[in-house]
Amino acid sequence: MLTNSTVEGLKSLRLPAMASGLLEQREHPDYTALSFEDRLGLLVDRELLQRQNRRLERVLKSAKLRSGAVVEDVDFANTRGLDKTTFLSLVNSPWVTNHHNVMIVGPTGVGKTFLACALSHSAIRNGHSALYVRVPRLLDDLSVARADGRLARMMTTLARTDVLILDDLLLRPLSDDQAADLLEVVEDRRGRSLIATSQLPVSHWHEGLGDATVADAILDRLLQRTHRLELTGASRRRSETTTPRVKKPTK
Repeated sequence: MLTNSTVEGLKSLRLPAMASGLLEQREHPDYTALSFEDRLGLLVDRELLQRQNRRLERVLKSAKLRSGAVVEDVDFANTRGLDKTTFLSLVNSPWVTNHHNVMIVGPTGVGKTFLACALSHSAIRNGHSALYVRVPRLLDDLSVARADGRLARMMTTLARTDVLILDDLLLRPLSDDQAADLLEVVEDRRGRSLIATSQLPVSHWHEGLGDATVADAILDRLLQRTHRLELTGASRRRSETTTPRVKKPTK
């Protein structure tokens, strides 16, 4: 009876993992060999683990990562110019803690989005929040939000996340209005981090950012305290989707 009352009390305190753990301890006599402190420690560890898992699930869902990539799945053997030392230095997210940025550039299909999502997933596991957006769609959404009065709320959402992933930056040249919107987004990143991916080499970004003055301001904010991953090679999508041609046997 006492155990049942304690279980209900733990549930009312929103400690469900401790409650289920206590029931488990009651059903398995082996736990009686442990001290009170050890049994209590197991219950606390169980509750903490469940809360960490719930948080991870919640933040990953909110991040809307395009890929389920994790850093453990990154293939360094693939010849695409990825510097292993540089990448591994980012895995534990010191760049997020120090409010740095990451720029990932290279031709289509070499894994830019995969790496961006893997680093973002790692940042989430290290206690940070993240949000994935494709720049072309983001700029369209900002234009619509301005028209229907949601712009301030949308900008707040973008600004408060620890890591903002700007995928497909400069897929096409920006208009002056789009460049101005992008400037507001990156301006709000002061004190926070972002990851940008682009097919265009960084040396050509200025010419794709509209008005020269706005372009200068955007690049000044994007390229400060930045880690660069510059990839090379042919599209991996093409090699993965191309079916090998079977040679017919000769008669």
